[in-house]
Amino acid sequence: MPDAILVTGGAGYIGSHACKALAGAGYLPVAYDNLSRGHRELVRWGPLEEGDLADGRRLAEVLRAHRPAAVLHFAAFIAVGESVREPLLYYRNNVGGALSLLRAMEETGVGTIVFSSTAAVYGDPERVPLTEEDPRRPVNPYGRGKRLIEELLEDQAAARGLRYASLRYFNAAGADPDGETGERHDPETHLIPLVLRAAQRRGAPLTLFGDDYDTPDGTCIRDYIHVSDLAQAHVLAVRSLLAGRPSGAFNLGSGEGYSVREVIEACRRVTGEAIPVTVGPRREGDPPRLVADPSRARQQLGWRPALSDLDTIVRTAWTWCKREAGDARS
Repeated sequence: MPDAILVTGGAGYIGSHACKALAGAGYLPVAYDNLSRGHRELVRWGPLEEGDLADGRRLAEVLRAHRPAAVLHFAAFIAVGESVREPLLYYRNNVGGALSLLRAMEETGVGTIVFSSTAAVYGDPERVPLTEEDPRRPVNPYGRGKRLIEELLEDQAAARGLRYASLRYFNAAGADPDGETGERHDPETHLIPLVLRAAQRRGAPLTLFGDDYDTPDGTCIRDYIHVSDLAQAHVLAVRSLLAGRPSGAFNLGSGEGYSVREVIEACRRVTGEAIPVTVGPRREGDPPRLVADPSRARQQLGWRPALSDLDTIVRTAWTWCKREAGDARS
């Protein structure tokens, strides 16, 4: 029997891609999800165990039943704006859920975890590209919660020998090239699917939040990484930890930055559609540039993104977007 890996949030966007990558690498992904923001139909590569992270008894029951070699922890709320409006919701769900999971892991003897962290732990950086040694100064409850969980992992490693990898994503984007899973958020807050919905006339015209930043075209620059490349990084992190290599944090980005206007132009190029855009005021807390230095992940995990050029990201997202809309256009 293949080694089981428990995937919290396995019915979500990145979690479902990770389940596919795990299955392709010879593991049995066991999705643990309460389906409040995940989707049952995206669990396709292993069993689904329904449950909430706050339910420690249910978590321990599932861990004992499947005896996973490791846990991939994705389950969390992810909307920065919502975290500002509802900070207690985010701390209770994200930080409280992680505490519950770590207790259940300790109780059942599961000692390895790969954590879905974020570039939001850095806040507004003083320089780019960012390395893992740069200060963690998050500027919103979402980022602060992720930093707290990273610190929980560090403390549990020191106290109990937990093996962990904190994978700090930059901008996850795109969809499974085979069309088997993709991005499905409600409401949608990520740039590329919003641009593509505007191309389909399925939503309001795209609002560009500020065009007066100190960047070449006045719009924010971000580092986009294909979700399938992220999923592969999780497989490599699991293998590394199970092989006894050191715990730590890893930036996951392409190392390339694209402005909002460059993303819109790529969407126009791939779709062949005019995309209506309006310019609005800046959003508070949006730094002009966020770009990763992914050297550590490449050197220590052997991670080599294969799908993270901007046109491939947009092309796979467009195929999924049309499928979701039932759009027969090629």
